[in-house]
Amino acid sequence: MYKKDYPWLKEVDSLALCNAQLDLEEAFRNHRTRRDSGYPKYKSKHHSRQSYTTNVVNGNIRIEGKKIRLPKIGSVRIRAHRDTLEIWKLKAVTVTKEASGKYYASLLYEIPESENQAKGKSKETETKYLGIDYAMDGLAVMSDGRRTEYPGYFRQAEEKLAREQRKLSHCERGSRNYEKQKRRVAVVHEKVKNQRKDFLHKLSRELADEYDIIGVEDIDMKAMSRCLRFGKSVADNGYGMFRRFLAYKLGENGGELIKVDRFFPSSKICSKCGRVKEDLTLSDRVYRCSCGNCMDRDVNAAINIRMETMRLKVS
Repeated sequence: MYKKDYPWLKEVDSLALCNAQLDLEEAFRNHRTRRDSGYPKYKSKHHSRQSYTTNVVNGNIRIEGKKIRLPKIGSVRIRAHRDTLEIWKLKAVTVTKEASGKYYASLLYEIPESENQAKGKSKETETKYLGIDYAMDGLAVMSDGRRTEYPGYFRQAEEKLAREQRKLSHCERGSRNYEKQKRRVAVVHEKVKNQRKDFLHKLSRELADEYDIIGVEDIDMKAMSRCLRFGKSVADNGYGMFRRFLAYKLGENGGELIKVDRFFPSSKICSKCGRVKEDLTLSDRVYRCSCGNCMDRDVNAAINIRMETMRLKVS
């Protein structure tokens, strides 16, 4: 109904307009029903990330060799990141333009249920549990004694990022050089983001394939970055993203991610005798108990998280 007043809307795919309207309705619905959802805001034309979603109707979207055919646009060359099977049914596509100027098309397929069931693990094997304790310096410590060594990609790129941002501050806002330098800054950010996601995807896939039930702490990462003044470190290792990756990968394999209550004293409980050490401080990196137990504080916490996960699963 807006096409009479805004003729340029006719240039856009009609299903993309429908999806935008559905997103708006959902935003208002969330504002009414959820406390953490604010009033919907207008999109800015200066915003770096732009995207739209459209649906497949009568084969209007299809893969043709090394090209993808999109409504109102035509055939566009692509670099496919994975192969698809003929039995998969294409349902929708989301086209996104990143701040670096790169375009991505995310394709949504419907996969037969029999193929999804084949991914699940065999129920005849014994259920394997794992507890994970959050670590600021290395992302996570496992109950089996492993400690992940997160490279800290943002810290590695911090010097280069500061140099590029300093050049940007010397450019005249709105000029051609300003836009070029703005893209260079975006490229550095994008590389850090991709490195982080690649690391987290590989780690979560390894754990999801090895274990059936994984327990993690239900930590409020945003509050931790504010209260402890570790904003850069907390945002860099992406622990919240790591938990999301673990959850859906375990679900695909027939497993489950269980979140242990954030007030559960995993660090203060002795994993051997169960005694609670109330006088434990953050500076104590080795847990020593009167029963003779002496081990790394984080490993002790991860073992307690694993045992609590087993208790929650049984109950």
